[in-house]
Amino acid sequence: MASESSVKVPRIKLGSQGLQVSAQGLGCMGMTPISGPPKPEPDMIKLIHHAINSGITFLDTSDIYGPKTNEILLGKALKDGMREKVELASKFGIRFVNGQITDICGDPAYVRAACEASLKRLDFDCIDLFYQHRIDTRVPIEVTIGELKKLVEEGKVKYIGLSEASASTIRRAHAVHPITAVQLEWSLWTRDVEEEIIPTCRELGIGIVAYSPLGQGFFSYGPKVVETFSEQDFRKSLPRFQPENLEHNKSSFERVKDMANRKGCTPSQLALAWVHHQGNDVCPIPGTTKIENFNDNIGALSVKLTKEDMAELESIASADAIKGDRYGPDMATWKNSDTPPLSTWKSAS
Repeated sequence: MASESSVKVPRIKLGSQGLQVSAQGLGCMGMTPISGPPKPEPDMIKLIHHAINSGITFLDTSDIYGPKTNEILLGKALKDGMREKVELASKFGIRFVNGQITDICGDPAYVRAACEASLKRLDFDCIDLFYQHRIDTRVPIEVTIGELKKLVEEGKVKYIGLSEASASTIRRAHAVHPITAVQLEWSLWTRDVEEEIIPTCRELGIGIVAYSPLGQGFFSYGPKVVETFSEQDFRKSLPRFQPENLEHNKSSFERVKDMANRKGCTPSQLALAWVHHQGNDVCPIPGTTKIENFNDNIGALSVKLTKEDMAELESIASADAIKGDRYGPDMATWKNSDTPPLSTWKSAS
C-alpha cells in the first residue's frame, strides 16, 4: 500500500496571480460539521498539525462550517508560528440562522461584514483565498467581485475564488478582478464540470480545487459508507445514497476496488490519484477527521496511472455508470448560478 512516509508533497501554482499551495489540501468541514456533533477539539488540532507537518498546507474552511466554529478551530490550531506555514482558504455567502440555511447573499455590505467576521474568528489579519461559497443570483457577479476587489486592495484578502459557479459567471467575475481558483465537485462520479467549466478555467488561467474528490466518501467505503452517517448527516438525503441508486452504484466501487488491488493501493488512493492526474492545475481537498484516513489520502500522491489506467477508470465512471443526481433540485450549484446583468443593478440602486 502507498504510505505517507515515502511521499514528498509537491507544491503547485494555483491560478496565475502567485498563489502556491500543496498539491493536495485538507477539507476541514467534518471537524465541526454543519449538522451533528463536532469532533473533540484536541484531536482535530492534532490532525491539522499532522497534516501541516506532512506537507499538506492548503486548508479549506468556511463560515458556514460549524456553523462559524470551524474557523475558530482553525484559528486555535494555527497559533504559535503555524499560520505562516499554511495557505488558508475560507468562504462566505451562505447565511445560516438557528440551524437552517436562510439564503445566499452577495450584497457588498454582506461581503465585507462576512470577511471581517471570518478574520475575527480566525484571529488573522488576512485570508489567503476567499471564495464566494455559492452565487447570489439576485446580485450581478460584478457587484460582489467589486467588493472583494476592495478587500484585496485593503490587504484583508490575498486572492479571490468562486465555488459552484457557471462558466459565464466565472468569465464575468474574472473581468472585474482575476479569479485565482474555482472550487467545484470533481470525482470519478461527478464529471459534468469537464464539458465547459474546466476548459473555461484553463483558458483564463484559473486554478481548480476539487472538493468531495472521493464522492462524499463513496470511494473510501463503497455502499457501506451510509452506515457511518449520523442521523443529521446531510448525505442521507442525497439521491445517490438512496437504496435504489446505491445498489446500482455499488458495481462502480467494486471495479475501482479491483483495480486498486491490482495497483497495490486503496480505492481511496486510486480515486484521488485519478483527480491528481487531471493536471498540475488541479488540487483535490479530501476531508477527514482521522489521522489514519489522512495518511491513506496522502498516499495517493505516489500512485502513478498510465493512459490505459486512466481510460479504464473513465469507463468505470461513465455517465450511465452512476445513478442519481448529485444533489436535490433545491440545492444551489453551478447549474443555477447565473446572475443578472450589471445594468439592472445600476438602474435599481
